Amino acid sequence: MGMSDRPLFIADHLRDNRWIFSLLTVLYALVAGWLIGTWGTKGALIIVGLPIVITLLISVLMEPKIGLLVYVHLSFLIGFTRFLPRDTPVGTGLDAILLLSLLGTFLNGKRMNWKRLRQPVLWVLIGWLSYTILEYFNPEAPHRPAWFYNVRAFSLSWFLIAIIVMANPISRNDIRLFIRTWFVWSFLAALWAFKQQYIRLEPAELAWLAEGGARTHILWGQLRSFSFYSDAGQFGSEMAGVTLICLIFFFEDKSWLHRIVYLLLAIILFWGFALSGTRGALFVLLAGYPAYLILSRSLLNIVRGVLIAIPILAFLMFTHIGDSNYQIYRIRTALHPSEDASFLVRLENQQKLRNYLKDKPFGAGIGTSSGAGNRFSPNHFAAQIPTDSWYVQLWIETGIVGLTLYLLMLAGIILIGIYKIWQLNDPTLITLMLALLAEFIGIAVVSYTNPILGQFPTSTILFINSILFTTCERWDTPKPQPYANRN
Repeated sequence: MGMSDRPLFIADHLRDNRWIFSLLTVLYALVAGWLIGTWGTKGALIIVGLPIVITLLISVLMEPKIGLLVYVHLSFLIGFTRFLPRDTPVGTGLDAILLLSLLGTFLNGKRMNWKRLRQPVLWVLIGWLSYTILEYFNPEAPHRPAWFYNVRAFSLSWFLIAIIVMANPISRNDIRLFIRTWFVWSFLAALWAFKQQYIRLEPAELAWLAEGGARTHILWGQLRSFSFYSDAGQFGSEMAGVTLICLIFFFEDKSWLHRIVYLLLAIILFWGFALSGTRGALFVLLAGYPAYLILSRSLLNIVRGVLIAIPILAFLMFTHIGDSNYQIYRIRTALHPSEDASFLVRLENQQKLRNYLKDKPFGAGIGTSSGAGNRFSPNHFAAQIPTDSWYVQLWIETGIVGLTLYLLMLAGIILIGIYKIWQLNDPTLITLMLALLAEFIGIAVVSYTNPILGQFPTSTILFINSILFTTCERWDTPKPQPYANRN
């Protein structure tokens, strides 16, 4: 039988066995009626959602890249959990999608390039993952099962994403789709922040503020917009990070149409950052943009960047123009931390932690601070001190040894990225990867003031970006050879 006969054969086979589909349809209708009659609206949602879940399950197993994209989308949607019942397992769903993508990668192993796993960045991640696994046995941990809740953000998710991104045949078009997805979600987040600031808050958001969020998100009668992120700190840092990417693309893109789009997007996102009232997020730009200028190794870029940055910094540091505007005033105070009462309180808390951790080089155990600590061991000293910083949280839970290893890991990833990018030939790819690296550096710096590096969606974006720029040679184009040397 030839290939041309196969569709006709399949059609005849399905026609001869259509009674099976009729039976399945009747059974599905009976089950649907029972679920709706028993559980009402929840049953109807199950009936509608079940085919979607099954389709998604099959799609991810057949094409793991789809799972990675779904994971990115869900990482942004997780901020909407404040609109859902408290027991909705959104985080578990994210873990399931990631594990499903990893399973799909192994099931499609024949078309995966496993040699790409021989990358320095993976060994760096394995070293940090090994330490966090050993932390499970930390004798200081008051509630050992809490380890699982924080180890995902600390190391496990990063390691799994690295395997998926390295092994799968990801193309340049896939990277463009990822960047566009990131931009679209960021744009929508800015619009949602505008709605919160200038129109109204939703009842679920008001309830979240009433339950304790107002203490940090309403200052002097002014709302710090948090959009659909976990808090204003993460929202502002994310807006600053994507603003940085847009500014780099604005200066480097050759198309004037694209440059106008990037400029408009940068303005919108920057105002979203301003509405967050997150002063520390300014350091995403103050660290990331100079990093890009220096790493681009272009004198023109450096001169242009200095000419732009000096007037802006002088305006913020040495004048009081615009102080009547709350957002401008908040941004300006970031450059005078010694005059900031909240910053001084953080230093006091860190001194308390220094005294507590002086004889605990491996920390109090993963899962003892922040949300997991408040949930599982609320009376423990580590759970009662506000972390206010990703690095302080790591210091509490993994000790000075763990914090040192983590900082060395970040430095290693940055150095690997610099080395790999400087070996590239394609100017467009160089610009893209430098932009991702600069944003990574900016978020790494600002994580001293906010615990954002371990929060969705920031963690998802950074984990993927770090693997892209540390393995960027796979998308490079050959260096053009002189005509005389060609065969």
